[in-house]
Amino acid sequence: MKEKITLCGDNCIMCPRYNANTDEELEGVAELWYRVGWRDTIVSNKEIACMGCSSHKSCTYNLVECTKEHRVSKCNQCSEFPCTIINDMLMRSAKYKEKCKKVCTKQEYDVLCKAFFEKENNLKK
Repeated sequence: MKEKITLCGDNCIMCPRYNANTDEELEGVAELWYRVGWRDTIVSNKEIACMGCSSHKSCTYNLVECTKEHRVSKCNQCSEFPCTIINDMLMRSAKYKEKCKKVCTKQEYDVLCKAFFEKENNLKK
């Protein structure tokens, strides 16, 4: 399986947001992100469009800042891995996974699992 793994262990290649190219696809992602709880409202296509992770953006898990501070490019290269930040992130992710089971179709859930809920395994690569 092709992968593009982020610092937090997400697989961009499987992400609906990363793969959304049309207005209709972006609208679907915005609605899904709202339903799952990743957004408080259904946001505009411009806001939901993936601009990728980068060092100039704020990371919801503070991993960009942490890897800079520890002078590593990936969390698993750090002597403190797995740390409190990683453990908290994995717990937060597990809660979202449970919510997805309740509010997503089977197809949506399967895609989100491949994109976002294999973090722990992806972080060890």
